[in-house]
Amino acid sequence: MARRTTKRASKRVGKRVGKRVGTRVGKRAGKRAARNPWLVLRNSGIHGRGVYARAYIPKGTRLIEYAGERINNAEADRRYEDEKMSRHHTFLFILNSRTCIDAAVGGNISRFINHSCDPNCVAWIEGRHIWIDALRDIRKGEELAYDYEYDFLPEYTVEDLEFYGCECGSRNCRGTIVDVPPSKHYLIDQLRRRRRAKTRRP
Repeated sequence: MARRTTKRASKRVGKRVGKRVGTRVGKRAGKRAARNPWLVLRNSGIHGRGVYARAYIPKGTRLIEYAGERINNAEADRRYEDEKMSRHHTFLFILNSRTCIDAAVGGNISRFINHSCDPNCVAWIEGRHIWIDALRDIRKGEELAYDYEYDFLPEYTVEDLEFYGCECGSRNCRGTIVDVPPSKHYLIDQLRRRRRAKTRRP
């Protein structure tokens, strides 16, 4: 499989022009984070623990900042080396070409928002901050998720996509949290066939 580095194997987001007002909800030194009025942590139907809507959330609502320690790529690679993992798992989020946010250190509930190929949330970079917003109206009790959109490397194989597997269960699930370009969608087809074959085994 292709060697992965943090810049290649972390959540990434788009940029939106303009400012929006939001309240930072994170862990600060010596202080306990205030309860987020929109979010609650529960066992997830997708993976591990997940974040659910505490109340009805209108489309466009700013929910939370993705908080954590700001580190460079070298430090991120030192902390998380994919080739030593049997299953990929980090709380890293790319902020820019030089900085990642590691939500495992000083993070908040946002680090438990899972990936989905059919998301109800979206992440945006605004300045030096990453925000999670509601992509559509979200029902009370619904699990929140956004598309992690991991970077695709030209040398990626179906094994790499499987390593970064997705279990969201949505109708249009691509089977991987990697953002696969249209020219490489044949790899998604191969991945789906592989997964179906595994489920048929006795």
